[in-house]
Amino acid sequence: MKAKKRDIVHKLKIARGQIDGILQMVEEDRYCVDISTQLQSTQALLKSANQQIMQAHIRSCVREALQTDVENPKLEEALRLLEKMAQ
Repeated sequence: MKAKKRDIVHKLKIARGQIDGILQMVEEDRYCVDISTQLQSTQALLKSANQQIMQAHIRSCVREALQTDVENPKLEEALRLLEKMAQ
């Protein structure tokens, strides 16, 4: 992966910690709105990491695929991933 690996790993570790915290909140029957807020925060962090990964993919693999007239599965793969992200 050509994305900023260190930054992405950091974000994923934070998200993992947040999920552990959310599990504890659920087990302790904490206030639902507080749990929902933490879930939204974790989702935003994961979305940010995913965007970084996709940007790196587009800047490297897709760019290379576009520099040739030969049909390249990397381009189709990127388009499918973008479709999923838009849902």
